[in-house]
Amino acid sequence: MNDQPGNQSSRLDLLEELITHQDRTIAELNEVITSHWRKIEVLEKEVTRLREELQNIGPARDAPEAPPPHY
Repeated sequence: MNDQPGNQSSRLDLLEELITHQDRTIAELNEVITSHWRKIEVLEKEVTRLREELQNIGPARDAPEAPPPHY
């Protein structure tokens, strides 16, 4: 293996670049995940609201349905 001082320096530079890139990628992924969680929370609230709305109109479904227009 070639352990010359210049070779070690270039390996360290390469590792530092890799870590910097990974740190940036992790930060970007964290932003995406945070954004998705916010959207999920909004959607969960909407689903809850729609469930409640459907439960409130549930008893009215006992009424007979009107015949289709082609009759």
